[in-house]
Amino acid sequence: MNLVDWVTDLMHVAGAPGAALAIALENLFPPLPSEVFLPLAGFTAAQGKMSLLDAILWTTFGSVAGALLLYWIGAALGRERVRRIASRMPLVRVSDVDRTEAWFLRNGYRAVFFGRMIPVFRSLISIPAGVERMRLAPFLAYTAAGSLLWNTALILAGYLLGDNWHLVEQYVGIGSKVVLGLAVVAVAIFVVTRLSKKRADSRV
Repeated sequence: MNLVDWVTDLMHVAGAPGAALAIALENLFPPLPSEVFLPLAGFTAAQGKMSLLDAILWTTFGSVAGALLLYWIGAALGRERVRRIASRMPLVRVSDVDRTEAWFLRNGYRAVFFGRMIPVFRSLISIPAGVERMRLAPFLAYTAAGSLLWNTALILAGYLLGDNWHLVEQYVGIGSKVVLGLAVVAVAIFVVTRLSKKRADSRV
């Protein structure tokens, strides 16, 4: 049984709570594609297996539940442990962590809100929020708001497209690949820059 069949069966058996479980798992394991699960939930609602409102509310609940678990993982790691891990990683400096922390303190709430609409980052953004012990109530509010927008858009698309719900994954998937491609390029630039500087310092 492939992933889509499993999620389809889950939604048919458990209804909207099944959709919530699928989206919670998508948060915890970013390779699982919300751009498949959410339009599928909309298509399932169009078939009368659940109401459209239930699909939106339950998947948003699943998004928040998954994000909250990742928040607590970040909180359990803590700032000092993250700094110690960074100090042992090749090409990474503790100052990199400090700059990231400073950026997050300036943009944390915006990052959580908009991050909920960016593939992969919608999961990862919850971890630094936990590390920084962002106030829980605003974290949940911004997570819920961003998730509600993303989930509603994809669920409505699947609901309106009916049997063609899978087209949503094709178009959103292009955006996901672009985001991941940019992330890979950014990491590559970081590595090349850091290696070049390390070689330059060794010649001094």
